[in-house]
Amino acid sequence: MNKRFTADPRKATHTTPEARPRAEIARAPLAETITRAAAFQPTTFDENAQTIEAVASTFADVMRADKRGPFVERLDPAGLDLTDLDGAPVLDSHRQGTARDVLGIITGHRLEAGRLIVSIRLSQADDARPAIQRIREGVLRGLSIGYRVTRWAESTDPETKTRIRTAARWSIHEASAVAVPADPQSRFRSEPMPKDQLDDTEDRAALIQRCRTAHPALTDEWVTRMTDAGDVLTDSEVVDDARETALIARQKRTAPVIRTAAPANDDPAVILSRQSEALACRMMGTAPSEGARPFMGYGLADHARERLAAAGVSTRGLGTEELLTRSMHGLSDFPGLLTETGNRVMAPAYQAAQSVLKQVARMRTASDFRAMTVLKLGEFSGLQKVTEQGEIKALTAGEARESYALETFGGIFNLTRKALINDDLNAFARWSEMMGRAAAETEATQLLALLTQASGAGPIMGDGIRLFHASHGNLALAGIGLGDVGGGIGAISEARKAMRTQKGLDGKTPINVVPKHLLVGPEQETIAEQLLSTINATTVDDVNPFAGRLSLLVEPRLTGDQWFLFADPATAPVLEYAYLSSAPGPQLSSRDGWEILGREFRVVLDFGCGATDHRGAFRNAGA
Repeated sequence: MNKRFTADPRKATHTTPEARPRAEIARAPLAETITRAAAFQPTTFDENAQTIEAVASTFADVMRADKRGPFVERLDPAGLDLTDLDGAPVLDSHRQGTARDVLGIITGHRLEAGRLIVSIRLSQADDARPAIQRIREGVLRGLSIGYRVTRWAESTDPETKTRIRTAARWSIHEASAVAVPADPQSRFRSEPMPKDQLDDTEDRAALIQRCRTAHPALTDEWVTRMTDAGDVLTDSEVVDDARETALIARQKRTAPVIRTAAPANDDPAVILSRQSEALACRMMGTAPSEGARPFMGYGLADHARERLAAAGVSTRGLGTEELLTRSMHGLSDFPGLLTETGNRVMAPAYQAAQSVLKQVARMRTASDFRAMTVLKLGEFSGLQKVTEQGEIKALTAGEARESYALETFGGIFNLTRKALINDDLNAFARWSEMMGRAAAETEATQLLALLTQASGAGPIMGDGIRLFHASHGNLALAGIGLGDVGGGIGAISEARKAMRTQKGLDGKTPINVVPKHLLVGPEQETIAEQLLSTINATTVDDVNPFAGRLSLLVEPRLTGDQWFLFADPATAPVLEYAYLSSAPGPQLSSRDGWEILGREFRVVLDFGCGATDHRGAFRNAGA
């Protein structure tokens, strides 16, 4: 099977298929064009009118394969939409880049003996003459039809258990003259020759056997196909078919094997995702995956056309503005494509703008907007000695609670009608990136407020005392800047000692909190780097005890000389932030513009944060 992606597939409304076996119905892939071999009839060539007839389809079953394995593809004649067949182009080898690729046009069709016959009027243009001359001579023998399936019916053969995919709704949108058709049966066909013109009067079975003896590459499948053909094929056509089938078989044995990822032809959501990826890659200047690569040349109008085609809406003759208008007004999932693309562009910008405060905080999710309670259990002081009677005493632990709730933040931006028609992807990218950065800024502001409110004392905890307070043992009594001569290392040493000697909820059990991060503002960054750098000490007094032990975090929103030590939030969390479990991070949605001509995009962030304990951090107000 030949498959290719086309930027301008033809679509139309479809007739309702007649009664078929009950089956699972699935919408066809978005941008898939499937080709099957057809056949010209050279003897029907009309020199004066420049017309010729061809067998477009015999509706025969074809074995194909997808990611789920082999299956029988069956074309339902009742589901064939012939609305746009007359007028469809006849191309040169499926090329559609220029007008020179058009060799003719389909002018009529009829059903005859289970076959679809089409009438073709060929071009008289000078650049088309070489190909048409080959058709006239019978040298160019192949005709391949391109058709689109918009609805599949899935079933299984009850005897062989073979999977069957029936094209329940489909249409032919082009035909092409090809040198080597995809199917061995693809060839020019002539009217049946009189029996007395044959070289031999042998019966069909003997002719098939003679062909197989002459061509060892022929398989049992070929024999069955020729036998089933009966009087449909003349003896001369059987000989031609044998020669061409054997040639193709030999070519397949010698051709290199090229393995490509199997496209998810039965999953329209995958195709939409690939389109979204390609659009986002164009906006961000990144490389696409192999699956998205065929869509990299698409503009917004091309994507709109594809989404309309997938929804069964005819796009023939539609200009850019009408394509975009129809696709935006509920006739396709093009708005969903834009929304997914915006999320793809927004996410990297959001991640790149993350505050370092998240590294000193613990994340969780919430199922709703009610206040979340963080329960802290105290430590056991130790196991009790078992009495002589074997009694084991129950241990008790204190507990404390802290709470905070999620809040919702949001913003709106517009992609104007003018930007859509002009295919202005830069405007879309800029807005999406700015929304991503705005979401990250919102989170940072909320987290920073936990450290800076009440002049740096922080929020009131469950015990009625501010987060950083002398009674919590996590606040320096005298502010010392990191740059104080001889005082910086000493101040950090005192802070580390205070964290190491923190007690549990019982006020007695040491919990041995180990500092991991040194958090400073931009004014202290250089001094902090110097303080934490490894030096070649010549004396014991020159050794820096914190070199390689603390990681430096710089939060540009922190002002002054204040600095903090934080433990690993996985072991001694102080700050905690949360997202709604159904929508972690910023969420982009869109609707058709009402007050503006275009598309409105809304970014919503459900986020909350709070202080859950005081023991894993230490603050020094600085000099």
